[in-house]
Amino acid sequence: MAKILVSSCLLNCAVRYDGSSVEACSDDFEWLVDTQEIVSLCPEVAAGLPIPRVPAEICGANGTEVLDGTAGVIGSDRTDLTEQFMLGAKLALELCRKHNIQYAVLTENSPSCGSNYIYDGSFSGTKIMGSGVVSALLQRTGIIVFSQHTVGQLRELISASRAN
Repeated sequence: MAKILVSSCLLNCAVRYDGSSVEACSDDFEWLVDTQEIVSLCPEVAAGLPIPRVPAEICGANGTEVLDGTAGVIGSDRTDLTEQFMLGAKLALELCRKHNIQYAVLTENSPSCGSNYIYDGSFSGTKIMGSGVVSALLQRTGIIVFSQHTVGQLRELISASRAN
């Protein structure tokens, strides 16, 4: 049984910016929850952001640039939330290290958790390829990140490692 970091909002916790959760209904996600040890985290809430909170986006870049200090995370009210998003990423990494977690399933499109797509920073609903701050930090440190849409790949990976 593997320990997997999973975004709290995917586990029906109403922690998103608007006080909602994200439905992650798939056979692969149900398998994950039923057969693996889940460690739940909302990095934004862990960093002290309230529920609800203003929507936030990475402006003109992605999580890698935020980690490198060349981009920031801005709320729709124009507040700079970079510090909180960086703290959330560091807390996620600490949790992974504490529990020896090698895999994460994080919420796609999020400025924290997106692993393949995030919003472009214009608050227009436009998505771009890129990762959120948490995903970028976890990937940088060797943790393999999946989204709720690619959790089937994680299932295959875990099943294959058991077969060996």
